[in-house]
Amino acid sequence: MVSISQLTFGYGKQTLFENLNLNLLPGHIYGLLGKNGAGKSTLLKNMAGLVFPQEGSCTVNGLNASKRQPAFLQELFFVPEEVYLPAITASQFLKSTAHFYPKFSTEQFNAMLSEFEVQPEHVLTKLSYGQQKKVMIAFGLATNTSLLIMDEPTNGLDIPSKSQFRKIIASALTDDRCMIISTHQVRDLNNLIDTLLILHNRQIVVAKELDEVANRLTFTTMPAVSTGYLYAEEGMNGLNAIVPNSTGAYSRVDMELLFNGIISDNQPLINLLK
Repeated sequence: MVSISQLTFGYGKQTLFENLNLNLLPGHIYGLLGKNGAGKSTLLKNMAGLVFPQEGSCTVNGLNASKRQPAFLQELFFVPEEVYLPAITASQFLKSTAHFYPKFSTEQFNAMLSEFEVQPEHVLTKLSYGQQKKVMIAFGLATNTSLLIMDEPTNGLDIPSKSQFRKIIASALTDDRCMIISTHQVRDLNNLIDTLLILHNRQIVVAKELDEVANRLTFTTMPAVSTGYLYAEEGMNGLNAIVPNSTGAYSRVDMELLFNGIISDNQPLINLLK
């Protein structure tokens, strides 16, 4: 689906990625995490062909992203962090844009607008920012492209809308579709993604399915005086800790705790996830 090989990219003298490699497969919802400024949005733009690698390559379905050929564009939809919509209704936007996507479903689009409680006859520019985001998310899902990229899609959504978002995204995944969601709000990805990507120090340092993370690590609570953990933070009932999974027992992955451990340059923790 997405193949990135030896990708190097930066702005001016600032290098964001250096010889970065990544392969993404259909049938997965990927969560892309990284510190502010790590280059999450820029990596997504490389996948969408909106910026071009200085070295290396990025292909989607075997097509060079930077060439943005029609066959490439009709199988990709990108929901940016900031949306700028025309002064038309959602219904008019549908009529003017949907024909670019051969697998677009009007029925699906209208159903998701209803789920999001957005009126299709309201002028888009008069909607709140959160409502505009919902329109773009619904449209992106309804394109049924093989690759859907969303950059900070939950920004501007209230708590009930975030719950709706998770439900709708999960229901739209198919075996031949790949979704990538970038966010700095780690908890918004709980119970949604199946594979975690962490961008740190110009590389993807973690690219693992959550089930595999749970096979290698245990997320637990330990007494405040405990030792022997890979990474820990003080919590209400002691230490929220990550330890090697030596028993094979399953524990729910605490993505926020794991992310904090990774970006603290905890090499033993990073090594266990390679």
